[in-house]
Amino acid sequence: MDIRVATAEDWPGIYPFWSEIVEAGETYAYPLGLGSDDARALWLEPAPGRTVVAVDGVEILGSAKMGPNRPGRGAHIATASFMVASAARGRGVGRALGEHVLGWARGAGYLGMQFNAVVETNTSAVRLWQALGFEIMTTVPEAFDSRAHGLVGLHVMYQKL
Repeated sequence: MDIRVATAEDWPGIYPFWSEIVEAGETYAYPLGLGSDDARALWLEPAPGRTVVAVDGVEILGSAKMGPNRPGRGAHIATASFMVASAARGRGVGRALGEHVLGWARGAGYLGMQFNAVVETNTSAVRLWQALGFEIMTTVPEAFDSRAHGLVGLHVMYQKL
């Protein structure tokens, strides 16, 4: 598996799993029913951020976007979002993307990384981020409307870099 910067030509390989994950209603608060162009505008991160893909040959296994958590006086803290294609889950793609993003953030001089909204019922993601050194700083109760679980909390997770 290789991780590289995503290009516009990668979007047709990202959008199917992006759409599947968003429409499942379990991990992201993006609006439902977004077409490819609107989704691309949300996922392909402009500078100073970037979007990457994890690939096996020509197959796109997953993607991550990263950049400053807030503009201006908050730009010293990074953030990131991750999606892994359902067919690639359990193969270490999420971990590889997480390690890549952390390395990028350190190299870019960020002082920390904050995840603003990790759905508490997404236990595999919570475990992975904790294994990579993130702490749950707080949980906002009933902040996410999970399709399967109803109203659940969103964790704010942080790691000092």
